Amino acid sequence: MEISGYNFPEELFYDPEHYWVRVEGDELVMGMDDFAQKLAGDIVFVQLPDEGKKLKKGKKLAKVESGKWLGKILSPVNGELIAVNEELEISPELINQDCYGAGWMYRLKAKDLSELDDLLHGAEAITPWVEAEIAKHATEG
Repeated sequence: MEISGYNFPEELFYDPEHYWVRVEGDELVMGMDDFAQKLAGDIVFVQLPDEGKKLKKGKKLAKVESGKWLGKILSPVNGELIAVNEELEISPELINQDCYGAGWMYRLKAKDLSELDDLLHGAEAITPWVEAEIAKHATEG
């Protein structure tokens, strides 16, 4: 689904901090959404924590940097980090090129998949949130 020039696939779950989550079996794949990667500009660094890291919902998982921005990545669920996209170590720009595909960041194992219910999902939730974010950042710029 496109909202004011930003791509937001409806099947994904979105964290208000602009990270997406895709369910793949009993694992979760996570990355930065289109709005955030465009706002941040060229991504130059992504922290790749060690696999096996215990995750606490809402707590810092890692960080990401662009030439003009430094952001914290918060865990969307309680659980464990089971894989990182090692390609980002040498090519962090994959996030800008394909944020929902090759630019994925982390694979997680959630303790409880029902925690995804706290994220935004479906057009009726995503659209007003994205429109509000666009308006908020337009007034900041």
